[in-house]
Amino acid sequence: MAGREERWAIIDESEHTLTVINPWQFEVGQCCVITRRHVATLLDLSQQECGAVLVSAKRVAEALVRTYRPLGILTFQNNGVFSGQETPHFHFHVVPRQKGSDWGIGPPQLATFDGAGRQKGVPHDPSGDAQRRERVQVSARQLVQTAELIRSNLPE
Repeated sequence: MAGREERWAIIDESEHTLTVINPWQFEVGQCCVITRRHVATLLDLSQQECGAVLVSAKRVAEALVRTYRPLGILTFQNNGVFSGQETPHFHFHVVPRQKGSDWGIGPPQLATFDGAGRQKGVPHDPSGDAQRRERVQVSARQLVQTAELIRSNLPE
């Protein structure tokens, strides 16, 4: 889908990876590094692909820091349905975290810092997930603009 649909705008590419804007902007600037070769999980990657994924993730993380000055960069990857993987193609999330985040359906161990939307030790309540999913869907035009902004801050 990357590059074929405007909402999956490509930010960066290498021999083994594409870095794309995530169409669901749970955090502004949220990206995914995906493999060019179709594989489902981390366990299916070649050694070269493993290295390329981390190089690409670091590269876009540096661009996100330059672009948004986040409090931190969250990286994560799910393997299989029971881990929360919704798309059966390897993808590695790179997410700039900001104060006041309501991460919502993200990993339940997250969002425990001041003002981040959940108190430490309180499990995730999925009742608001549908509304959050609707809120985080932005226009294809806005996604393309966000991808262009991040791309402009990629390290040389």
